[in-house]
Amino acid sequence: MGTRIGYAAGAFDLFHVGHLNLLRHAKQHCDVLVAGVVNDEMLREVKGIEALIPTAERAEIVRHISFVDDVHVETTPSKMDAWRDVGFTHFFKGDDWRGTEKGLRLEREFEAVGVEVVYFPYTAHTSSTALRRALDALTAGAVPALAAQR
Repeated sequence: MGTRIGYAAGAFDLFHVGHLNLLRHAKQHCDVLVAGVVNDEMLREVKGIEALIPTAERAEIVRHISFVDDVHVETTPSKMDAWRDVGFTHFFKGDDWRGTEKGLRLEREFEAVGVEVVYFPYTAHTSSTALRRALDALTAGAVPALAAQR
């Protein structure tokens, strides 16, 4: 069997333990791990969110995680484009995608080119969405306090 090249993609904005777990688990299932970092424009276009940490900084953070061998910045929403650029044999995703329309479509596309999709447990108690909500709440609470200081 040849070299197992793994690919785990994400925004990796507000990096947290769920991201770390995904990358750690992925590295345990491949020889070389490439982390895909979705760029700011794709986050805006696909998820409708603004990154709090710019693409270059998110890529730099992920690049320095000991079990990540390389980083690929995603500039299109197509994971097939990422596959053409990187040539991975295994695609790793949180199991929140398992059985969804997006996940099933991805599985079909990758099956056609011999890429295995592997799901890992999603760290539900820690998510970027939850962190964003907490930051929004703090910011909303801080605005009246700042206005009162003036």
